Amino acid sequence: MKNFSLRHHPLAALVAVLSLTTSAAAGPDRFSLLLGSKHIGASGFEEVNPGIFLTWERQFDFSLGLFRNSYGRPAVAAVAAYPLYQRGTFQLAVFGGTALYPVEGRRFRAHLGDFVPVAGVQARLGKAFVQVIPSDGQPVEAIFSFGMTFPMAKTAQ
Repeated sequence: MKNFSLRHHPLAALVAVLSLTTSAAAGPDRFSLLLGSKHIGASGFEEVNPGIFLTWERQFDFSLGLFRNSYGRPAVAAVAAYPLYQRGTFQLAVFGGTALYPVEGRRFRAHLGDFVPVAGVQARLGKAFVQVIPSDGQPVEAIFSFGMTFPMAKTAQ
């Protein structure tokens, strides 16, 4: 059997993290479908980035997800968001965390191996969300990502 590393198997890493952090009593409050992105000031990146994220809504919202990154490979991300403003179905939040980009992680200016920091602003209106991740202009100025989000049905205990 070849050497197995969670670094090269993001789905296995996601499953491991989820199994360590969840239980039936503390399941996720929301799931989100990442649909795509737009890289401002750059070309050659994949703009269709399907993925799924699970979110636990607390004082901070904690999300874990698996998605197809802009290099066409699977990636895993873990982020925390802090809601700044909410009115009706509109919410504005700041977020930060890390993403595992196997193979490509070391291409980023800021990285720890294949782990890269992610941070930005997120807006949600109804079921739609958009995130803005600013950059230093090398190779992109900013990334806009977008998708749909849905509350999870809660069952009575």
